[in-house]
Amino acid sequence: MKYLMLAAALLAGTTAHAETVVITAARMLDVASGKLVEKPIIVAENGRITKVGRQGELVATDGKRIDLGDLTLVPGLIDMHVHLTSDPALGFEADLRHARPFFTAVGVANAARTLAAGFTTVRNVGSADFADVGLKQAIDEGVVRGPRIVPAAYALGATGGHCDDNRFPPGIQVDRSGVTSGPQGFREKVREMHKFGADVIKFCATGGVFSARDTVDGQQLTQEEMDALVDEAHRLRMKVAVHAHGTDGIKAAIRAGADTIEHASLADAEAFALAKAKGTAFSMDIYNDDYILAEGAKNGVPEESLAKERAIGLKQRQTFQAAWKAGVKMVFGSDAGVYPHGDNARQFPKMVEWGMTPIDAIRAATIKAAEALGREGDVGQIAPGRYADVIAVAGDPTRDVATLRDVKIVIKNGLLVKDAR
Repeated sequence: MKYLMLAAALLAGTTAHAETVVITAARMLDVASGKLVEKPIIVAENGRITKVGRQGELVATDGKRIDLGDLTLVPGLIDMHVHLTSDPALGFEADLRHARPFFTAVGVANAARTLAAGFTTVRNVGSADFADVGLKQAIDEGVVRGPRIVPAAYALGATGGHCDDNRFPPGIQVDRSGVTSGPQGFREKVREMHKFGADVIKFCATGGVFSARDTVDGQQLTQEEMDALVDEAHRLRMKVAVHAHGTDGIKAAIRAGADTIEHASLADAEAFALAKAKGTAFSMDIYNDDYILAEGAKNGVPEESLAKERAIGLKQRQTFQAAWKAGVKMVFGSDAGVYPHGDNARQFPKMVEWGMTPIDAIRAATIKAAEALGREGDVGQIAPGRYADVIAVAGDPTRDVATLRDVKIVIKNGLLVKDAR
């Protein structure tokens, strides 16, 4: 019985509850204004924030008190590009050595690491076997601990493209559940992902670093295919994320109405103008080049992929800088799973190094990400009506964004799930 009680205690904090919670600390970052609020007080009920004010001015309702002393409160962070069921430490061809359900278990561990790092919401842009849908359900129902997940299920793509598997000769059968062709084929795949629980659609418009037998910049879907796919997703009220490194594929995806472009490595001035006109956001993973080039060979990444990364990494960072200067909407997307989960916040200093201010980088992972998800009424700010997702760090992240790499406190749905003071 004591083990059952311990398990219940460990899983506490994964779901909302009816208890009133009052959170206080020395400071709170108002991400909208970019200013620190001294001596804040937050009241939450049923997992959502009901009141925000200053201590002494706002009368606190009776409830459970969480006093965080000299720490600074920040909204729970949002990562728009993760792969929870992937882990680079397992090796590049881990899928050849493990039963497929193994990777769902990997996702459970990575979800816990991600939440502990202060990311209370993530968009999982592709996993086999609908594992991210199942993981979302397990978290939402309190079975395991993790962030709020917006799942894509299978990433969709063309035969022989980045979302296919080109490692094997004819005669060896692989899972091609996300692969199709033609406008109607992609409409059907969107409907299938929606049917089985996906909340966002992800498709591959160009080649990629970790795929075999393609060029990283080559366009892989026609304009007509992209148009049909995006139209069908939007008809079902789903957002669309597009893997696209190459210039032509990026622009075709924006013209189709994509909501976010992932990677966007070779976007040019015309792509920037199109993105601004359409309201498309860029989600650019500009930290993981460091990890791939330092650790990729040890993890078994083929030389073909390492050569692609060497060719694209610096260009992507330069594009990030140019896109930001041009006024393109930018959201935080790390591609965690290519590098270890829990290290998501390592990207913040890179964003500052390549042109953002600290508060710009923080907004990309809070209010801007929430807007791109279409969930700004739920996440992204410490404000009435939002989920009571709050993290706390020592110091001022608007001066040193690297403080977000050392999250002391994580509160999700008004429940304390990490206390590392």
